[in-house]
Amino acid sequence: MIAEGKKAPGVSFLLGKAKPLVIARLITAVLTTAIPMVLARLLELHVYGTYKQLFLVVQTLTYVLPFGFPQSVYFFAPRSEHKRPFFMHSMMFTTLGGVLAATGLWFAMGELLPRFFSNPTLSEYRVPVALYALFLMSGKPLEMSLTSQGKTRAAAICYLVSDTLRAVIMVVPVLLGMNLLGVMYAVAGFAALRSLASWLVLIKGSTGPLYDRQLFLRQLTYALPFGLAVAILIPQQYAHQFVVSGTMAPEVFALYAVGCFQLPIVDLLYTPTSEVLMVRLGELERAGLMQEAAGTFRQAVLELSRFFVPLAAFLVVVAPEFIVALFGEKFLPSAQVFRVGVVSVLLATLPVDGVLRARNETRHILISNAVKAAVTVPLVYFGVRQFGLMGAIGSWAITELVGKTMLMLCLRRALSPTGELLSYRELLPWRALLVTTGATVLATLVLLSVRGFAANEWAHLAPSGLLWRLSQVAVLGLVFGTAYLLALRMAGVRVSSLLTHPRGQRAA
Repeated sequence: MIAEGKKAPGVSFLLGKAKPLVIARLITAVLTTAIPMVLARLLELHVYGTYKQLFLVVQTLTYVLPFGFPQSVYFFAPRSEHKRPFFMHSMMFTTLGGVLAATGLWFAMGELLPRFFSNPTLSEYRVPVALYALFLMSGKPLEMSLTSQGKTRAAAICYLVSDTLRAVIMVVPVLLGMNLLGVMYAVAGFAALRSLASWLVLIKGSTGPLYDRQLFLRQLTYALPFGLAVAILIPQQYAHQFVVSGTMAPEVFALYAVGCFQLPIVDLLYTPTSEVLMVRLGELERAGLMQEAAGTFRQAVLELSRFFVPLAAFLVVVAPEFIVALFGEKFLPSAQVFRVGVVSVLLATLPVDGVLRARNETRHILISNAVKAAVTVPLVYFGVRQFGLMGAIGSWAITELVGKTMLMLCLRRALSPTGELLSYRELLPWRALLVTTGATVLATLVLLSVRGFAANEWAHLAPSGLLWRLSQVAVLGLVFGTAYLLALRMAGVRVSSLLTHPRGQRAA
Protein backbone atom coordinates (compact mmCIF):
# COMPACT_ATOMS: atom_id res chain seq x y z
CA MET A 1 0.00 0.00 0.00
CA ILE A 2 1.23 3.50 -0.77
CA ALA A 3 0.67 6.21 1.77
CA GLU A 4 -1.12 9.29 0.57
CA GLY A 5 1.24 11.94 -0.70
CA LYS A 6 4.28 9.69 -0.39
CA LYS A 7 6.52 9.48 -3.41
CA ALA A 8 8.56 6.35 -3.87
CA PRO A 9 12.26 6.89 -3.24
CA GLY A 10 14.35 7.11 -6.37
CA VAL A 11 11.41 8.19 -8.53
CA SER A 12 12.73 11.13 -10.47
CA PHE A 13 10.75 13.83 -12.14
CA LEU A 14 9.79 12.08 -15.39
CA LEU A 15 9.46 15.23 -17.41
CA GLY A 16 12.90 16.19 -16.10
CA LYS A 17 14.41 12.92 -17.33
CA ALA A 18 12.65 13.41 -20.64
CA LYS A 19 13.71 17.06 -20.78
CA PRO A 20 16.05 16.75 -23.80
CA LEU A 21 13.30 14.99 -25.77
CA VAL A 22 10.69 17.51 -24.71
CA ILE A 23 12.87 20.50 -25.63
CA ALA A 24 13.74 18.99 -29.01
CA ARG A 25 10.09 18.25 -29.71
CA LEU A 26 9.11 21.76 -28.63
CA ILE A 27 11.51 23.33 -31.11
CA THR A 28 10.61 21.01 -33.97
CA ALA A 29 6.89 21.40 -33.22
CA VAL A 30 7.14 25.09 -34.04
CA LEU A 31 8.84 24.20 -37.31
CA THR A 32 6.66 21.26 -38.33
CA THR A 33 3.46 23.14 -37.54
CA ALA A 34 4.47 25.42 -40.38
CA ILE A 35 3.89 22.54 -42.82
CA PRO A 36 0.07 22.49 -42.71
CA MET A 37 -0.03 26.26 -42.21
CA VAL A 38 1.94 26.99 -45.37
CA LEU A 39 0.34 24.29 -47.51
CA ALA A 40 -3.19 25.18 -46.41
CA ARG A 41 -2.66 28.84 -47.24
CA LEU A 42 -0.84 28.40 -50.55
CA LEU A 43 -2.58 25.36 -52.05
CA GLU A 44 -6.08 25.28 -53.40
CA LEU A 45 -8.58 23.35 -51.32
CA HIS A 46 -8.66 20.48 -53.80
CA VAL A 47 -4.85 20.15 -53.82
CA TYR A 48 -4.64 20.45 -50.05
CA GLY A 49 -7.29 17.74 -49.76
CA THR A 50 -5.15 15.56 -52.04
CA TYR A 51 -2.11 16.16 -49.84
CA LYS A 52 -4.08 15.09 -46.74
CA GLN A 53 -5.38 11.98 -48.54
CA LEU A 54 -1.87 10.92 -49.50
CA PHE A 55 -0.55 11.25 -45.97
CA LEU A 56 -3.65 9.60 -44.51
CA VAL A 57 -2.88 6.44 -46.48
CA VAL A 58 0.88 6.53 -45.83
CA GLN A 59 0.48 7.15 -42.10
CA THR A 60 -2.00 4.31 -41.77
CA LEU A 61 0.41 1.85 -43.38
CA THR A 62 3.55 3.07 -41.63
CA TYR A 63 1.88 2.88 -38.21
CA VAL A 64 0.43 -0.60 -38.75
CA LEU A 65 3.19 -2.47 -40.56
CA PRO A 66 5.98 -2.03 -37.94
CA PHE A 67 3.75 -4.29 -35.82
CA GLY A 68 5.05 -3.05 -32.50
CA PHE A 69 8.63 -4.14 -33.20
CA PRO A 70 10.32 -0.73 -32.73
CA GLN A 71 8.49 -0.21 -29.41
CA SER A 72 9.62 -3.63 -28.16
CA VAL A 73 13.11 -2.25 -27.52
CA TYR A 74 11.69 -0.37 -24.51
CA PHE A 75 11.08 -3.75 -22.89
CA PHE A 76 14.21 -5.65 -23.94
CA ALA A 77 17.01 -3.07 -24.10
CA PRO A 78 16.89 -1.95 -20.41
CA ARG A 79 17.02 -5.63 -19.40
CA SER A 80 19.94 -6.66 -21.63
CA GLU A 81 23.66 -5.91 -21.65
CA HIS A 82 24.05 -6.44 -25.41
CA LYS A 83 21.38 -4.38 -27.14
CA ARG A 84 22.42 -4.42 -30.81
CA PRO A 85 20.43 -7.51 -31.88
CA PHE A 86 17.17 -5.96 -30.64
CA PHE A 87 17.83 -2.81 -32.64
CA MET A 88 18.81 -4.70 -35.77
CA HIS A 89 15.75 -6.94 -35.54
CA SER A 90 13.59 -3.82 -35.41
CA MET A 91 15.33 -2.24 -38.39
CA MET A 92 15.06 -5.39 -40.49
CA PHE A 93 11.43 -5.88 -39.57
CA THR A 94 10.41 -2.30 -40.38
CA THR A 95 12.40 -2.35 -43.63
CA LEU A 96 10.50 -5.44 -44.72
CA GLY A 97 7.30 -3.66 -43.78
CA GLY A 98 8.42 -0.71 -45.89
CA VAL A 99 8.83 -2.98 -48.92
CA LEU A 100 5.30 -4.30 -48.40
CA ALA A 101 3.94 -0.74 -48.01
CA ALA A 102 5.67 0.50 -51.14
CA THR A 103 4.46 -2.47 -53.19
CA GLY A 104 0.90 -2.10 -51.96
CA LEU A 105 0.84 1.63 -52.64
CA TRP A 106 2.24 1.18 -56.14
CA PHE A 107 -0.64 -1.05 -57.15
CA ALA A 108 -3.40 0.62 -55.10
CA MET A 109 -2.64 4.10 -56.38
CA GLY A 110 -3.14 2.97 -59.95
CA GLU A 111 -6.94 2.70 -59.82
CA LEU A 112 -8.21 1.53 -56.41
CA LEU A 113 -7.44 4.57 -54.26
CA PRO A 114 -8.27 7.21 -56.91
CA ARG A 115 -11.65 5.54 -57.35
CA PHE A 116 -12.30 5.16 -53.61
CA PHE A 117 -11.42 8.80 -52.87
CA SER A 118 -13.08 10.05 -56.07
CA ASN A 119 -9.80 11.79 -56.84
CA PRO A 120 -8.13 10.65 -60.11
CA THR A 121 -5.10 12.89 -59.51
CA LEU A 122 -3.83 10.50 -56.80
CA SER A 123 -2.33 8.19 -59.42
CA GLU A 124 0.19 10.90 -60.35
CA TYR A 125 1.90 10.49 -56.98
CA ARG A 126 2.38 6.71 -56.87
CA VAL A 127 6.17 6.71 -57.38
CA PRO A 128 7.24 9.28 -54.74
CA VAL A 129 4.62 8.08 -52.25
CA ALA A 130 5.78 4.46 -52.55
CA LEU A 131 9.43 5.49 -52.06
CA TYR A 132 8.54 7.71 -49.13
CA ALA A 133 6.69 4.88 -47.37
CA LEU A 134 9.60 2.48 -47.92
CA PHE A 135 12.31 4.70 -46.45
CA LEU A 136 10.13 6.18 -43.73
CA MET A 137 9.44 2.68 -42.41
CA SER A 138 13.10 1.67 -42.59
CA GLY A 139 14.24 4.52 -40.36
CA LYS A 140 11.47 4.34 -37.78
CA PRO A 141 13.35 2.62 -34.91
CA LEU A 142 16.12 5.24 -34.59
CA GLU A 143 14.91 7.52 -31.80
CA MET A 144 13.13 4.74 -29.89
CA SER A 145 16.29 2.64 -29.84
CA LEU A 146 18.36 5.54 -28.54
CA THR A 147 15.81 6.37 -25.84
CA SER A 148 15.67 2.74 -24.70
CA GLN A 149 19.41 2.99 -23.92
CA GLY A 150 18.85 6.08 -21.81
CA LYS A 151 20.44 8.24 -24.54
CA THR A 152 17.72 10.86 -24.40
CA ARG A 153 20.08 13.64 -25.46
CA ALA A 154 21.09 11.77 -28.63
CA ALA A 155 17.45 10.92 -29.36
CA ALA A 156 16.55 14.58 -28.91
CA ILE A 157 19.22 15.64 -31.41
CA CYS A 158 17.89 13.12 -33.92
CA TYR A 159 14.35 14.40 -33.49
CA LEU A 160 15.53 17.99 -33.83
CA VAL A 161 17.60 17.47 -36.97
CA SER A 162 15.14 15.11 -38.64
CA ASP A 163 11.98 17.13 -38.05
CA THR A 164 13.68 20.39 -38.94
CA LEU A 165 14.92 19.05 -42.28
CA ARG A 166 11.51 17.54 -43.04
CA ALA A 167 9.78 20.86 -42.38
CA VAL A 168 12.22 22.73 -44.59
CA ILE A 169 11.94 20.19 -47.40
CA MET A 170 8.14 20.32 -47.39
CA VAL A 171 7.68 24.07 -46.97
CA VAL A 172 10.45 25.73 -48.97
CA PRO A 173 9.58 24.10 -52.34
CA VAL A 174 5.98 25.32 -52.06
CA LEU A 175 7.16 28.83 -51.23
CA LEU A 176 9.36 28.68 -54.33
CA GLY A 177 6.38 27.71 -56.48
CA MET A 178 6.92 23.95 -56.73
CA ASN A 179 3.80 21.80 -57.05
CA LEU A 180 2.73 19.00 -54.71
CA LEU A 181 4.35 16.31 -56.87
CA GLY A 182 7.75 17.96 -56.50
CA VAL A 183 7.26 18.18 -52.74
CA MET A 184 6.54 14.44 -52.53
CA TYR A 185 9.73 13.58 -54.44
CA ALA A 186 11.72 15.86 -52.13
CA VAL A 187 10.31 14.30 -48.96
CA ALA A 188 11.00 10.81 -50.35
CA GLY A 189 14.66 11.76 -50.83
CA PHE A 190 14.82 13.03 -47.26
CA ALA A 191 13.36 9.75 -45.94
CA ALA A 192 16.04 7.81 -47.83
CA LEU A 193 18.85 9.79 -46.17
CA ARG A 194 17.26 9.35 -42.74
CA SER A 195 17.00 5.59 -43.28
CA LEU A 196 20.70 5.34 -44.13
CA ALA A 197 21.63 7.39 -41.07
CA SER A 198 19.49 5.17 -38.83
CA TRP A 199 21.30 1.99 -39.91
CA LEU A 200 24.74 3.56 -39.38
CA VAL A 201 23.93 5.01 -35.94
CA LEU A 202 22.37 1.87 -34.51
CA ILE A 203 25.02 -0.52 -35.83
CA LYS A 204 27.91 1.52 -34.45
CA GLY A 205 26.24 2.68 -31.23
CA SER A 206 25.57 -0.70 -29.59
CA THR A 207 27.20 -4.07 -28.92
CA GLY A 208 26.26 -7.66 -29.64
CA PRO A 209 25.48 -9.72 -32.74
CA LEU A 210 23.50 -8.28 -35.63
CA TYR A 211 21.02 -11.12 -35.47
CA ASP A 212 20.05 -13.74 -32.91
CA ARG A 213 17.30 -16.15 -33.87
CA GLN A 214 16.25 -16.91 -30.30
CA LEU A 215 16.15 -13.25 -29.31
CA PHE A 216 14.25 -12.43 -32.50
CA LEU A 217 11.56 -14.95 -31.61
CA ARG A 218 11.32 -13.54 -28.08
CA GLN A 219 11.00 -10.06 -29.49
CA LEU A 220 8.38 -11.20 -31.97
CA THR A 221 6.41 -12.98 -29.25
CA TYR A 222 6.42 -9.82 -27.15
CA ALA A 223 5.52 -7.55 -30.07
CA LEU A 224 2.75 -9.77 -31.45
CA PRO A 225 -0.09 -8.70 -29.10
CA PHE A 226 0.89 -5.05 -29.32
CA GLY A 227 1.31 -5.31 -33.10
CA LEU A 228 -2.14 -6.80 -33.47
CA ALA A 229 -3.49 -4.06 -31.22
CA VAL A 230 -1.92 -1.38 -33.42
CA ALA A 231 -3.16 -3.14 -36.57
CA ILE A 232 -6.67 -2.73 -35.17
CA LEU A 233 -6.16 0.65 -33.50
CA ILE A 234 -4.79 2.70 -36.39
CA PRO A 235 -7.48 1.83 -38.97
CA GLN A 236 -10.04 2.40 -36.21
CA GLN A 237 -8.61 5.84 -35.36
CA TYR A 238 -8.47 6.88 -38.99
CA ALA A 239 -11.79 5.28 -39.98
CA HIS A 240 -13.69 8.55 -39.62
CA GLN A 241 -11.23 10.29 -41.96
CA PHE A 242 -11.42 7.50 -44.54
CA VAL A 243 -15.22 7.61 -44.47
CA VAL A 244 -15.33 11.39 -44.89
CA SER A 245 -12.68 11.29 -47.62
CA GLY A 246 -14.41 8.45 -49.43
CA THR A 247 -17.91 9.94 -49.33
CA MET A 248 -17.21 13.65 -49.78
CA ALA A 249 -15.24 15.84 -52.17
CA PRO A 250 -11.53 16.51 -51.52
CA GLU A 251 -12.41 20.11 -50.69
CA VAL A 252 -14.71 18.99 -47.88
CA PHE A 253 -12.12 16.53 -46.63
CA ALA A 254 -9.60 19.38 -46.52
CA LEU A 255 -11.89 21.23 -44.10
CA TYR A 256 -12.39 18.11 -42.00
CA ALA A 257 -8.68 17.30 -41.92
CA VAL A 258 -7.92 20.78 -40.59
CA GLY A 259 -10.56 20.25 -37.92
CA CYS A 260 -8.75 17.05 -36.92
CA PHE A 261 -5.47 18.94 -36.56
CA GLN A 262 -3.89 18.65 -33.13
CA LEU A 263 -1.01 20.53 -31.67
CA PRO A 264 1.94 18.15 -31.38
CA ILE A 265 1.15 17.60 -27.71
CA VAL A 266 1.76 13.86 -27.83
CA ASP A 267 5.23 14.38 -29.29
CA LEU A 268 6.02 17.22 -26.93
CA LEU A 269 5.04 15.70 -23.60
CA TYR A 270 3.08 12.46 -23.71
CA THR A 271 5.36 10.36 -25.89
CA PRO A 272 8.71 11.12 -24.19
CA THR A 273 7.12 10.91 -20.75
CA SER A 274 5.52 7.58 -21.60
CA GLU A 275 8.79 6.29 -23.04
CA VAL A 276 10.79 7.30 -19.97
CA LEU A 277 8.04 5.81 -17.79
CA MET A 278 8.42 2.48 -19.61
CA VAL A 279 12.19 2.51 -19.18
CA ARG A 280 11.83 3.41 -15.50
CA LEU A 281 9.38 0.58 -14.87
CA GLY A 282 11.81 -1.81 -16.57
CA GLU A 283 14.60 -0.61 -14.30
CA LEU A 284 12.41 -1.03 -11.21
CA GLU A 285 11.47 -4.56 -12.25
CA ARG A 286 15.10 -5.47 -12.84
CA ALA A 287 16.03 -4.09 -9.41
CA GLY A 288 13.13 -5.85 -7.65
CA LEU A 289 11.51 -2.56 -6.65
CA MET A 290 8.14 -2.85 -8.34
CA GLN A 291 6.44 -1.53 -5.20
CA GLU A 292 7.60 1.89 -6.42
CA ALA A 293 5.84 1.55 -9.80
CA ALA A 294 2.51 2.99 -8.68
CA GLY A 295 4.22 6.10 -7.33
CA THR A 296 5.99 6.56 -10.66
CA PHE A 297 2.70 6.39 -12.54
CA ARG A 298 1.02 8.82 -10.14
CA GLN A 299 3.81 11.31 -10.67
CA ALA A 300 3.53 11.01 -14.45
CA VAL A 301 -0.22 11.70 -14.33
CA LEU A 302 0.34 14.67 -12.04
CA GLU A 303 2.88 16.23 -14.37
CA LEU A 304 0.91 15.63 -17.57
CA SER A 305 -2.36 16.90 -16.10
CA ARG A 306 -0.80 20.23 -15.14
CA PHE A 307 -0.31 20.91 -18.84
CA PHE A 308 -3.05 19.00 -20.66
CA VAL A 309 -6.13 19.90 -18.63
CA PRO A 310 -5.76 23.70 -19.01
CA LEU A 311 -4.60 23.38 -22.61
CA ALA A 312 -7.73 21.44 -23.56
CA ALA A 313 -9.97 24.09 -22.00
CA PHE A 314 -8.09 26.90 -23.74
CA LEU A 315 -8.31 25.27 -27.16
CA VAL A 316 -12.04 24.65 -26.83
CA VAL A 317 -12.69 28.33 -26.08
CA VAL A 318 -10.42 29.88 -28.72
CA ALA A 319 -10.95 27.28 -31.47
CA PRO A 320 -12.22 29.78 -34.10
CA GLU A 321 -9.34 32.21 -33.52
CA PHE A 322 -6.85 29.36 -33.43
CA ILE A 323 -7.97 27.73 -36.68
CA VAL A 324 -8.17 31.01 -38.59
CA ALA A 325 -4.75 32.10 -37.32
CA LEU A 326 -3.07 28.88 -38.43
CA PHE A 327 -4.90 28.03 -41.63
CA GLY A 328 -6.75 31.12 -42.83
CA GLU A 329 -10.33 32.36 -43.05
CA LYS A 330 -11.43 29.67 -45.51
CA PHE A 331 -11.02 27.03 -42.79
CA LEU A 332 -13.23 28.72 -40.17
CA PRO A 333 -15.92 25.96 -40.56
CA SER A 334 -13.31 23.51 -39.23
CA ALA A 335 -13.43 25.05 -35.73
CA GLN A 336 -16.39 23.01 -34.51
CA VAL A 337 -14.74 19.75 -35.55
CA PHE A 338 -11.54 20.89 -33.85
CA ARG A 339 -13.35 21.48 -30.56
CA VAL A 340 -14.53 17.88 -30.39
CA GLY A 341 -11.10 16.58 -31.31
CA VAL A 342 -9.58 18.28 -28.26
CA VAL A 343 -10.80 15.31 -26.18
CA SER A 344 -7.53 13.60 -27.14
CA VAL A 345 -5.60 16.20 -25.11
CA LEU A 346 -7.52 15.29 -21.96
CA LEU A 347 -7.05 11.56 -22.50
CA ALA A 348 -3.30 12.10 -22.82
CA THR A 349 -3.11 12.78 -19.08
CA LEU A 350 -3.23 9.00 -18.53
CA PRO A 351 -0.20 7.15 -20.00
CA VAL A 352 -1.79 3.76 -19.30
CA ASP A 353 -0.64 2.11 -22.51
CA GLY A 354 2.99 2.73 -21.57
CA VAL A 355 2.46 0.95 -18.25
CA LEU A 356 0.82 -2.06 -19.89
CA ARG A 357 3.59 -2.34 -22.47
CA ALA A 358 6.28 -2.07 -19.80
CA ARG A 359 4.56 -4.79 -17.76
CA ASN A 360 4.15 -7.08 -20.79
CA GLU A 361 0.37 -6.77 -20.54
CA THR A 362 -0.11 -5.80 -24.18
CA ARG A 363 -2.96 -8.28 -24.64
CA HIS A 364 -5.19 -5.82 -22.82
CA ILE A 365 -4.32 -3.16 -25.40
CA LEU A 366 -5.28 -5.63 -28.11
CA ILE A 367 -8.65 -6.37 -26.49
CA SER A 368 -9.35 -2.67 -25.98
CA ASN A 369 -8.57 -1.86 -29.60
CA ALA A 370 -10.74 -4.73 -30.83
CA VAL A 371 -13.68 -3.36 -28.85
CA LYS A 372 -13.01 0.14 -30.18
CA ALA A 373 -12.95 -1.16 -33.74
CA ALA A 374 -16.26 -2.94 -33.21
CA VAL A 375 -17.80 0.24 -31.79
CA THR A 376 -16.33 2.49 -34.50
CA VAL A 377 -17.90 0.79 -37.53
CA PRO A 378 -21.56 1.38 -36.64
CA LEU A 379 -20.85 4.74 -34.98
CA VAL A 380 -19.03 6.22 -37.97
CA TYR A 381 -21.62 4.92 -40.41
CA PHE A 382 -24.50 6.32 -38.37
CA GLY A 383 -22.68 9.52 -37.42
CA VAL A 384 -21.67 10.55 -40.94
CA ARG A 385 -25.04 9.54 -42.36
CA GLN A 386 -27.02 11.54 -39.79
CA PHE A 387 -24.74 14.41 -38.76
CA GLY A 388 -22.07 14.74 -41.45
CA LEU A 389 -18.66 16.00 -40.31
CA MET A 390 -19.72 16.44 -36.68
CA GLY A 391 -21.00 12.87 -36.61
CA ALA A 392 -17.65 11.64 -37.88
CA ILE A 393 -15.55 13.41 -35.25
CA GLY A 394 -18.10 12.59 -32.55
CA SER A 395 -17.88 8.87 -33.29
CA TRP A 396 -14.11 9.06 -32.99
CA ALA A 397 -14.29 10.85 -29.63
CA ILE A 398 -16.72 8.28 -28.17
CA THR A 399 -14.53 5.33 -29.15
CA GLU A 400 -11.44 7.01 -27.70
CA LEU A 401 -13.23 7.40 -24.37
CA VAL A 402 -14.30 3.75 -24.47
CA GLY A 403 -10.76 2.56 -25.18
CA LYS A 404 -9.09 4.61 -22.44
CA THR A 405 -11.69 3.44 -19.92
CA MET A 406 -10.97 -0.20 -20.74
CA LEU A 407 -7.23 0.30 -20.31
CA MET A 408 -7.76 2.00 -16.98
CA LEU A 409 -9.62 -1.09 -15.77
CA CYS A 410 -6.42 -3.11 -16.36
CA LEU A 411 -4.14 -0.65 -14.57
CA ARG A 412 -4.66 -1.98 -11.04
CA ARG A 413 -3.37 -5.47 -11.80
CA ALA A 414 -0.44 -4.18 -13.86
CA LEU A 415 0.80 -2.00 -10.98
CA SER A 416 0.06 -4.45 -8.14
CA PRO A 417 3.12 -6.76 -8.09
CA THR A 418 2.33 -8.31 -4.70
CA GLY A 419 -1.04 -9.68 -5.80
CA GLU A 420 -3.04 -7.33 -3.55
CA LEU A 421 -4.81 -4.98 -5.94
CA LEU A 422 -4.19 -1.29 -5.34
CA SER A 423 -7.19 1.02 -5.39
CA TYR A 424 -7.62 3.81 -7.91
CA ARG A 425 -7.27 6.21 -5.00
CA GLU A 426 -3.68 4.98 -4.67
CA LEU A 427 -2.98 4.96 -8.41
CA LEU A 428 -4.19 8.45 -9.35
CA PRO A 429 -3.34 11.87 -7.84
CA TRP A 430 -6.97 12.81 -7.15
CA ARG A 431 -6.24 15.83 -4.97
CA ALA A 432 -3.82 17.30 -7.51
CA LEU A 433 -6.29 16.66 -10.33
CA LEU A 434 -9.01 18.48 -8.39
CA VAL A 435 -6.73 21.47 -7.85
CA THR A 436 -5.78 21.54 -11.52
CA THR A 437 -9.42 21.33 -12.62
CA GLY A 438 -10.45 24.12 -10.27
CA ALA A 439 -7.66 26.38 -11.51
CA THR A 440 -8.61 25.60 -15.11
CA VAL A 441 -12.26 26.49 -14.50
CA LEU A 442 -11.34 29.85 -12.96
CA ALA A 443 -8.93 30.62 -15.81
CA THR A 444 -11.59 29.68 -18.38
CA LEU A 445 -14.10 32.09 -16.82
CA VAL A 446 -11.52 34.87 -17.01
CA LEU A 447 -10.74 33.97 -20.62
CA LEU A 448 -14.40 34.02 -21.66
CA SER A 449 -14.84 37.47 -20.15
CA VAL A 450 -11.74 38.93 -21.78
CA ARG A 451 -12.47 37.21 -25.10
CA GLY A 452 -15.97 38.70 -25.28
CA PHE A 453 -14.66 42.18 -24.56
CA ALA A 454 -11.69 41.87 -26.91
CA ALA A 455 -13.84 40.64 -29.79
CA ASN A 456 -15.74 43.93 -29.83
CA GLU A 457 -12.54 45.95 -29.71
CA TRP A 458 -10.72 43.91 -32.36
CA ALA A 459 -13.71 44.16 -34.73
CA HIS A 460 -13.02 47.89 -35.15
CA LEU A 461 -9.41 47.31 -36.20
CA ALA A 462 -8.41 46.77 -39.82
CA PRO A 463 -5.54 44.21 -39.66
CA SER A 464 -6.45 40.63 -40.55
CA GLY A 465 -3.15 39.05 -41.63
CA LEU A 466 -1.29 36.08 -40.17
CA LEU A 467 0.68 38.03 -37.56
CA TRP A 468 -2.43 39.86 -36.40
CA ARG A 469 -4.37 36.62 -36.03
CA LEU A 470 -1.52 34.95 -34.19
CA SER A 471 -1.18 37.93 -31.87
CA GLN A 472 -4.85 37.60 -30.91
CA VAL A 473 -4.35 33.96 -29.92
CA ALA A 474 -1.14 34.90 -28.09
CA VAL A 475 -2.90 37.61 -26.06
CA LEU A 476 -5.72 35.26 -25.12
CA GLY A 477 -3.17 32.60 -24.22
CA LEU A 478 -1.28 35.04 -22.00
CA VAL A 479 -4.49 36.00 -20.20
CA PHE A 480 -5.51 32.38 -19.70
CA GLY A 481 -2.06 31.20 -18.67
CA THR A 482 -1.64 34.02 -16.15
CA ALA A 483 -5.04 33.34 -14.61
CA TYR A 484 -4.31 29.61 -14.43
CA LEU A 485 -0.93 30.01 -12.76
CA LEU A 486 -2.34 32.52 -10.27
CA ALA A 487 -5.16 30.12 -9.43
CA LEU A 488 -2.63 27.33 -8.85
CA ARG A 489 -0.55 29.61 -6.66
CA MET A 490 -3.62 30.49 -4.61
CA ALA A 491 -4.20 26.75 -4.14
CA GLY A 492 -0.71 26.34 -2.71
CA VAL A 493 1.07 24.96 -5.78
CA ARG A 494 4.54 26.35 -6.37
CA VAL A 495 4.38 27.61 -9.95
CA SER A 496 8.15 27.32 -10.40
CA SER A 497 7.89 23.58 -9.70
CA LEU A 498 5.90 23.08 -12.89
CA LEU A 499 9.03 23.77 -14.91
CA THR A 500 11.65 22.26 -12.62
CA HIS A 501 11.01 19.62 -9.95
CA PRO A 502 7.65 19.21 -8.21
CA ARG A 503 9.26 19.36 -4.78
CA GLY A 504 6.68 19.80 -2.14
CA GLN A 505 3.78 18.85 -4.39
CA ARG A 506 1.67 15.91 -3.41
CA ALA A 507 0.69 13.51 -6.15
CA ALA A 508 -2.43 12.66 -4.21
